[in-house]
Amino acid sequence: MKNNLRKRYEVKPGKKFRLRNRDTADSANLDDKDETVVYQQKSTQKLADLHDLLYAEQKHALLIVLQGMDAAGKDGTIKHVMSGVNPAGCVVTSFKVPTAEEAAHDFLWRVHKAVPPKGYIGIFNRSHYEDVLVTRVHELVPPSVWKPRYDRINDFEQLLVENGVLLLKFFLHMSKDEQKRRFDSRHDDPQKNWKISDADDRERVYWDDYQEAYEDAIAKCSTRHAPWYVIPSDKKWFRNLAVSEIVVTALEELKMKYPTRPAADKGAKGKVG
Repeated sequence: MKNNLRKRYEVKPGKKFRLRNRDTADSANLDDKDETVVYQQKSTQKLADLHDLLYAEQKHALLIVLQGMDAAGKDGTIKHVMSGVNPAGCVVTSFKVPTAEEAAHDFLWRVHKAVPPKGYIGIFNRSHYEDVLVTRVHELVPPSVWKPRYDRINDFEQLLVENGVLLLKFFLHMSKDEQKRRFDSRHDDPQKNWKISDADDRERVYWDDYQEAYEDAIAKCSTRHAPWYVIPSDKKWFRNLAVSEIVVTALEELKMKYPTRPAADKGAKGKVG
């Protein structure tokens, strides 16, 4: 199933791609929610074990990029998929409006600083892609500025991969109706209504513009070394499983092994005490 999910949701480089052709409620014929949640929990444990290997081997880093419309479940995905990972070796970075210092540099400066070192997992809750999404939709910069950024992003990501970063990019694909349901639920829940603001409702006006911007970004930046995965996200339980399985599969393909202690160290230990 793992490879099937990966192939099912990968955006093939150079192929025609339309978001409207991707079903936001798809669950790959996995209709038993309870059974799927149990399977996802097992996958979470596999991920924890693989993270131990990643940290011990120190040959690779894992960078997970999460993008999606408001309420698509970026925080929820991190909470559920990464629940078994040692927090000492995992860092979540959220990219908001650039600070004065960040704005004084090129758009990738703050992003490169947050890339995890080898042995660690980094998660970007939003990312460098905001600079071809928000800036485009709200016309913060002219097209002559944001259009060349696709090539800069591809070059940047290739550099990361060539230096041992396993880069996994997920677009959490949710329908407009599902977003409204989640917004309404937040409004009605006193434990969640702090997460909603008037700005969230105003952004819905730009839904079609954002869909077009995401479609272009995904199509132009899904490459052989760093493909995009469009994850159906109307069903939270399936979203979590799909992301978890793809991450586990990609890590398993690294064929990681625990390092062995040099013979000299073993001998020295044997002489002590």
